[in-house]
Amino acid sequence: MTAHPSALNAHRRAGELTRAADGIADLLVVGGGITGVGVALDAASRGLDVTLVEAEDLAFGTSRFSSKLVHGGLRYLATGDVATARESAIERHLLMTAIAPHLIGPLGQLLPFSPRVSLRQRAAGAAGMALGDLLRMRAHTRRSVLPAPHPVSARTALRLAPALDPRGLRGGMLSYDGQLVDDARLVATVARTAAAHGARILTRVRVLQLGGDGATAEDTATGRRLELKARSVVNATGVWAGSLDEQIRVRPSRGTHIVLDAGDVGDPTVALTIPHLGSISRYVFALPQQHGRVVVGLTDEDAPGPVPAVAQPTEPEIDFLLQSLNRVMSTPVRRDQVRGAFAGLRPLVDSGADATADVSRRHLVTTSGGGFVTVLGGKLTTYRRMAEDAVDLAVRTRGLDAPPSRTAALRLVDRTVSDAATSDVLDDSTGLTRADVEYAVRMEGAMTADDVLDRRTRVGLVDADRARCVDAVRDIVSETLAALD
Repeated sequence: MTAHPSALNAHRRAGELTRAADGIADLLVVGGGITGVGVALDAASRGLDVTLVEAEDLAFGTSRFSSKLVHGGLRYLATGDVATARESAIERHLLMTAIAPHLIGPLGQLLPFSPRVSLRQRAAGAAGMALGDLLRMRAHTRRSVLPAPHPVSARTALRLAPALDPRGLRGGMLSYDGQLVDDARLVATVARTAAAHGARILTRVRVLQLGGDGATAEDTATGRRLELKARSVVNATGVWAGSLDEQIRVRPSRGTHIVLDAGDVGDPTVALTIPHLGSISRYVFALPQQHGRVVVGLTDEDAPGPVPAVAQPTEPEIDFLLQSLNRVMSTPVRRDQVRGAFAGLRPLVDSGADATADVSRRHLVTTSGGGFVTVLGGKLTTYRRMAEDAVDLAVRTRGLDAPPSRTAALRLVDRTVSDAATSDVLDDSTGLTRADVEYAVRMEGAMTADDVLDRRTRVGLVDADRARCVDAVRDIVSETLAALD
């Protein structure tokens, strides 16, 4: 059987690793998060010869630890960053209508008018939602994609979010934003789309030294040393960017979420939007997810010091999220009801602001002293624009022959009917099937049980779920890899 052109797997990796070492790419991309795979897709779709290398696995870092929102930039208006807000709304429109409508849908967001939400916060929230709708209109997003914000009664608010405290509830404001099925799935899908356009996507290849004409790297699976030559190079390693570009000052900010059973918070059908105490611009969100989960987040804390491979939530952050949620709950959620927690590090450009919450989310694209391009900052929503800007700079500074970006109208690949066929259910609680595991290995580049559990299916967000599934997943991964040889 001929492999699908978007298929990422160990067999394809082996052949493309050899070809990458033997040739000269037009563009070498370092980093397999959403920005890196976005750069690979942008360049490959322009007809450039592209190699992407990632030290670990796709979506290993920050990209899998977001709130899974594709948002229109409302918060940036509160800080006066109109340009970023407008860019976010435009990119959300493109993602929801042309690029990935199969991965993103509208999510209702309810600001409850509870006694512990002040009149000032209610007014600011309602005004902000109106401004957000103006951004939607300016981006030409139809109301059939994102409905207009509107007030709701207390009865409606309780129907949408049954665990709200009804005492003193005066209804609320309901608005809409975009929600990803999964952020790590978006990364894998963009990578597959890049592969379908000819990009070589090589995970477990660690860059040891980077320059403007390539990199010295190591295949961590075998220890083999590689010399990767390229006419241009983009450093898209996020919070690790400073380790390859000494001119870049990265200020990591930790964003923590907790995972709850949806039943413990009333099985809401909308996200709850809860203002921080005393704030009119910062919120905690309780976001419904797949498989009966609700994710509550997120924090924004300075994370100085060495960058860990995987950031860890702190107990004060978990307590803060619970306290924020419980301000509007009829029955407080207890610490022992937290099923899981995760944290990611935002790769912010250090601007000298007092707090990371005040650091601009505008992205930076610059040429390093070593001759390569570094792209940093931004948000998951704006990954496509970041990638376009990075490739434009690489093309311009290295004199490459390439047409303008075409990703604004380029739809990401989807699963075929046969790919999505049902099979043996491995775990009733999460709905994980044998087909999910096989697909991750055959099509999405998964090579270990961790790849499947943590970065393809997200079962690993809850330790108890992981423990139930890991042995069966490990066996299926081994069987599927053997069948690929």
